[in-house]
Amino acid sequence: MTFKSMSMTSPFALAALAVVLFGNATNAEEAKDILETVKQGCKADLESYCKSVTPGEGRLYACLVAHEDKLSGRCQYALYDASSRIEAALAALTHLIDECDDDAEKHCSAVQAGNGRILDCLKKNESNLAGPCKQALKDTGAMQ
Repeated sequence: MTFKSMSMTSPFALAALAVVLFGNATNAEEAKDILETVKQGCKADLESYCKSVTPGEGRLYACLVAHEDKLSGRCQYALYDASSRIEAALAALTHLIDECDDDAEKHCSAVQAGNGRILDCLKKNESNLAGPCKQALKDTGAMQ
């Protein structure tokens, strides 16, 4: 199974996204910052429109979407900022998958996808990887 044949909800894709988003201290801090920005930017809106919603499983986000026509400018900006930053992380993930698909097939085809195992395999085989894959791993922060 190659990277490209996996859906974005596959264990590899989610694990790779986690590495892209949380793979190093800087990205972990950025993820916390994104959440804090939305939390603070939408605090009043959450109190006004979503007070009775039980957090978890995307319910608060669904509530905000249901009330999107009433959200404050501050909340709208916080959500826009978060989505822009997440979109950039997904673009990085797509870049990583595009550049490392052949290397993953060549060096890691026996590795079961999930929990970062393919990325770990790629890292262990760094000296054997094609230049574009090495660069993509560095560009995305997956390889430090």
